[in-house]
Amino acid sequence: MNDITIRPLTKADEPEWRRLWTAYLEFYKTSVPEEVYTTTWKRLFEDGEYEPNGLIAETDGKPVGLVHYMFHRTCWTVGNNCYLQDLYADPAIRGKGVGRALIEAVYEKADRAGAANVYWMTQDFNETARKLYDRIAKLTPFIKYQRK
Repeated sequence: MNDITIRPLTKADEPEWRRLWTAYLEFYKTSVPEEVYTTTWKRLFEDGEYEPNGLIAETDGKPVGLVHYMFHRTCWTVGNNCYLQDLYADPAIRGKGVGRALIEAVYEKADRAGAANVYWMTQDFNETARKLYDRIAKLTPFIKYQRK
């Protein structure tokens, strides 16, 4: 495998973005309606401090991974926080540095924006990704709750 290139999404990436995001959702045994795909894609290109952002990873010119992230205010710091919402690498290239490169690219974007923190969540069964996360981030003791 050649070098990994991380770049912002472009409008020409929609088919590959859709493929990668669908695979991500399927990994977590979920799906979203077409309206969410359409709205999310549109939001990824809207200006605004709190709109979601997307990056794509390529090897040999082929998209092999993606990440979504967004900034938001917090009451705990002056700077915004950066939430890394979705991270996905094609199964065939896992373990080759794509996930790490995408996370580090978000770290760089967050640093450039003066974000106080970068954080994300994963499910407990995502053991492969958690091995990476344990090397490049700190596991927190927080437990997530959400509305019934």
